[in-house]
Amino acid sequence: MKKTVTFVLALAALSISSAGAHENHGHTSFSAGEPGDPKKPARTIEIALSEMSYEPSKINVKRGEQIRFVLRNVGKEDHEFLLATPKENLAHAEVMKKHPHMEHDEPNGVRLAPNKTAEVVWKFTKAGTFEFSCLIPDHREYGMVGQVTVK
Repeated sequence: MKKTVTFVLALAALSISSAGAHENHGHTSFSAGEPGDPKKPARTIEIALSEMSYEPSKINVKRGEQIRFVLRNVGKEDHEFLLATPKENLAHAEVMKKHPHMEHDEPNGVRLAPNKTAEVVWKFTKAGTFEFSCLIPDHREYGMVGQVTVK
C-alpha cells in the first residue's frame, strides 16, 4: 500500500511539473494578443513576403480587433512571419541561428516556401507596438521586419 501511494504521488508531481514546463514554453500567452477565431469576422490584411521585405510593412489596428493576415511568399526563398515583441523575436532569432530549418507550429507565426500562401488569424487584445519578422538567419538583419501599432 505504501509503495502504491508513493508511486501515485510521484506521478502527480511529475504531471504538475510537466504542465508548468509547458506553460513556460510560451504557448499559453502571447505578448501581441491571442489567436483569433476563424469563425468570427475579421479585417483581412494581405502581406507579400519577398527578398527581404514585407509589403505593407506598417499596419495600424484597434485594440480588440481581429485580423486575418493573408501571407503570400512572392520571393524565391523560404520566408517567415512571426508576430511578437522585438525583444521576443530577437531572442527567437538567436535560436534560429542554431536551428535554421526549424518549423514553427505557433498560432502567431508561419514559415512559407516560395509561391505559397498561408493565413494567421490574430486578435489584438493589448495596446502597443509589435513586430512581425522573418527569423531565418540573416533575413531580419537585412530588413525583413514589419510593425503593427495597436491603439
